[in-house]
Amino acid sequence: MERASVDRPKSESATSGPPGWVGAREGSLENPEVLKDVPGHIIPILQREFDDFDTESTRFLKGELEGDEFIKFRLKQGVYGQRQPDVQMIRVKLPLGGVTPDQLDAFAAGIEKYVPLRKGHITTRQNIQMHHVPLDDAAELIRELGDGGLSSREGCGNTMRNVTGDPRAGTLEGELFDITPYAGAYVRYFVRHPTTQTMPRKFKTAFAATDEDNAITKIHDLAFLPRVRDGVRGVEVRVGGGTSIMPRLAPTLYEFVELDNGDYLKVTEAIVRIFDRQEWLRVNRARARIKVLIDKIGIDEFRELVEEELGGDWVSERDFTLDELLFEDDEEANAPAKPDATGSPNGDLKEYDHFVETNVRPQRQRGFSTVEVKVPRGDLTTEQFRGLAQIMREYTGGYARTTVHQNLILRWVRDESVYQVWQRLRALELGGAGADEITDVVSCPGTDSCKLGITSSMGLNEAIHERLVQMEIDDELTRRIHVKMSGCPNGCGQHHIANIGFYGASIKVGDRTVPAYIPHIGGAYEGGDVRYGQRLKARLPAKRIPEAIERWVRYYESERRDGEEFNAFADRVGTKEFEAQIKDLTMPVEFNLENMNYFVDWARSGPFEVIRGEGECAV
Repeated sequence: MERASVDRPKSESATSGPPGWVGAREGSLENPEVLKDVPGHIIPILQREFDDFDTESTRFLKGELEGDEFIKFRLKQGVYGQRQPDVQMIRVKLPLGGVTPDQLDAFAAGIEKYVPLRKGHITTRQNIQMHHVPLDDAAELIRELGDGGLSSREGCGNTMRNVTGDPRAGTLEGELFDITPYAGAYVRYFVRHPTTQTMPRKFKTAFAATDEDNAITKIHDLAFLPRVRDGVRGVEVRVGGGTSIMPRLAPTLYEFVELDNGDYLKVTEAIVRIFDRQEWLRVNRARARIKVLIDKIGIDEFRELVEEELGGDWVSERDFTLDELLFEDDEEANAPAKPDATGSPNGDLKEYDHFVETNVRPQRQRGFSTVEVKVPRGDLTTEQFRGLAQIMREYTGGYARTTVHQNLILRWVRDESVYQVWQRLRALELGGAGADEITDVVSCPGTDSCKLGITSSMGLNEAIHERLVQMEIDDELTRRIHVKMSGCPNGCGQHHIANIGFYGASIKVGDRTVPAYIPHIGGAYEGGDVRYGQRLKARLPAKRIPEAIERWVRYYESERRDGEEFNAFADRVGTKEFEAQIKDLTMPVEFNLENMNYFVDWARSGPFEVIRGEGECAV
């Protein structure tokens, strides 16, 4: 197995070793990079992979390499084809969302040089994506990002995708222990692992920090929740969750598996070995997820398969010890000192107080807070990348993590510095309150870039946000509502688990087509209560979605019982009542001069048409 972290004997430093290593470029075959326990630097960087990408992309552009063969190669390097011809999406993995100030600067520099849209996008898997990059520039971009310790390795393809987790892990009240070091070891063990390179389909993992489950473990292929038994650290293991066309919640495979002895790595390898051998899943890649296997045979029979696999000879051939793998970084030791002077709020404090109420949470370490940066649509400009980097240097000790809701968490902010941080964020147009509330709308890129996209979910996101802001919602229960959408039936925008969710579709009107969405009501993901929303029997033109949301919100506010939250209300009144509230909005649209707007998608200028290519998620 290729493990960059252990190619060098433990006793040797980065500048010592056998003949040929001294003076060799760090990360080269002769001098593989050692693991560095610094934020955002979990995945080892191998320069030879960039050299290989240069070679293979040049061969492809010259017509010397078959397209299918090259697609599989570049997907492992995190380079994904877009619906627009001759350009690529680059997906950089941020394990647990961790990123450093220097890396934010590296994103800014790379985006300025190679990304036409001049922005990066935070995804619902805590990655950073960059779009519309020409292939010959992609090779240079991933190389330059690699110099900053950023890796796109296995960001795409049928591999172990970015490992996500609670962005506040290590700072939360009630934590049994910080899961971060173990999640880092997991990433390091499985990156470039031979069994995870060509699985039947992509494989998504999450690590929760507490039973609040801010990592939403139940929608993952494999997930872990911290547990302690007789003083021994361990995890509950869940397997077989997923959204998309067959949403399932992951059942518990084991109540307790040890961490420090490496058993959780052993169990995981057994699971992926079993998954990798399911040739019948490869026949239909759209359904080739481990949830399909577990749905077919049941969790008890799957557990028997795992137990049998753990008895195999391969176990004795592996090293599951964590000595070389644990991601150990003492963040508190690097946290900022008390400031000599602090800024004081003055004037009307309403806006600042709202920001503190919704975006700031005290850490369990006294005197510190996390500050959530609300990032509209997950998009950051180069100026914002650099501005955030400087805020991190001055106020966080260099610590931040992206979130599964497309935001950024600043960690280790001194309580005395929160006001200055807010002022600095406002200057970057990132000081908005309401993080993870109703105006913090989540969406996938949709037809902005995705081959599978049907509708402009990013355009709808902006339209919904504008309507919700105009509504001036100050009701506490209403503010707790979550709105999410995807540009197709797949789950990238997490619409399944939203209180109000939508996925992209279309309505045929004669020989023309209206962009549309199918709504879901009553999903949930907070406090460990994960459930999928109910699909309504309705298909709404895209331009009518903001009106539909406003009606549902006002209906809820006017008809709910005292203290009744949205999902409880939805359960009580039923889906038919929600359908009735928007029945006239689902009525057919006649194509004429007055209604032409309905035939144009949000953020578009031309007539809508369904253009859906073959996605590369299942290649």
